[in-house]
Amino acid sequence: MSTVIMHNVMSVDGFIADKNDDVGPLHEWYFSGDTPITEPAGEQDFDHSGSGAGFKVARASADYVRATWASIGTIVMGRTLFDLVNGWEGQPPAGEHVVVVSHRPKPDGWHPEASYHFVDNIHAAIATARELAGDRTVAVNAGQVGGQCLAAGLIDEVAMDVVPVVFGSGKRFFGDIDGQHLLEDPHVVIQGERVLHLRFGVRK
Repeated sequence: MSTVIMHNVMSVDGFIADKNDDVGPLHEWYFSGDTPITEPAGEQDFDHSGSGAGFKVARASADYVRATWASIGTIVMGRTLFDLVNGWEGQPPAGEHVVVVSHRPKPDGWHPEASYHFVDNIHAAIATARELAGDRTVAVNAGQVGGQCLAAGLIDEVAMDVVPVVFGSGKRFFGDIDGQHLLEDPHVVIQGERVLHLRFGVRK
């Protein structure tokens, strides 16, 4: 059965974006190294980096990021992120399938060829994502949807790429989660440049 991992880049005070959904310096480490982790623009149909040159990270991060992305079969995201990036034009940055948690259906005529599935609750989202992923990982974007999945006991691991910046306010990694949830000691601790990669099991 697939592992369900909640993941995102975040500030040291726990934010994944500011109140206007701007990630600011949170993604700078993706472009500050010398080791490519994806093809440059021109060799792919959609430039997920937004830079035209692909992602280049420090060598300490490269193997971890490549392995993490290669393990993903399905991404679970909320409607806000879908709308912000227009679903990456039907081409997810990792994996072959995307499940969008939304009370609104897929936009009419939007990339009918893409394996994007719209469901209206987190339980259906994780069940659909697991089925699509097979033995590969289900990656749940942090934020409101990720926090709701954690609170519902649907998350197996929490992965965060912590960037040394303080936002002060904005969109929280765990959304509006209420109550205490225990994690195991981190089984991944990798110090990159301008980022710290951490991964925790969720204590059941």
